[in-house]
Amino acid sequence: MRTLGYAVLSLLSREELSGYDLKRWMERPLGYFWSAKHSQIYPELAQLEEGGYVTHRVVEQQGKPDKKVFAITTEGRKALKAWVTEPPAARMARDELVLKAYSVWLAEPGAAAALFEEQERQHREQLRHYEGIEAWMKENWGDSLEQMDFGEFASYAALRRGMGYERDYAEWCRWMAAELAKRQSG
Repeated sequence: MRTLGYAVLSLLSREELSGYDLKRWMERPLGYFWSAKHSQIYPELAQLEEGGYVTHRVVEQQGKPDKKVFAITTEGRKALKAWVTEPPAARMARDELVLKAYSVWLAEPGAAAALFEEQERQHREQLRHYEGIEAWMKENWGDSLEQMDFGEFASYAALRRGMGYERDYAEWCRWMAAELAKRQSG
């Protein structure tokens, strides 16, 4: 099964969803750390259903076409549970800003510093957004954030990783901008 299949199963393990709902969840909150195009979701659902990992039921709607609502099966839950503890595949690092930093010695220091200052601003803005989500989680989910057998803990764990990433990336951008500013004045 592809990783996208596990992403779909992760969402369906929390609740039954239509393909449209899955796409929305792929945008937020999963979109912060995993993404999929709308055109990928329906073929993946078909493969998951063919493999016995999900089922669907048709829900009639007034004034709109009927929709399929998908649910994870026992087999799907078993597969997801086994996958969660497998080591992840090696990740290809592709970070355009780091690639630019690798050649920054060729750039005009002021322009390069401005680039890194803007990137720092963007990462701090995303961090503030995540901190708002964290405050909402703490207010609405309370103690369940500390209980491993609840989906809320898992959502909070993913959010904390995102916060750390944004914080570290913003700090690195701040450092790069400061170093470039020294070069410009020196």
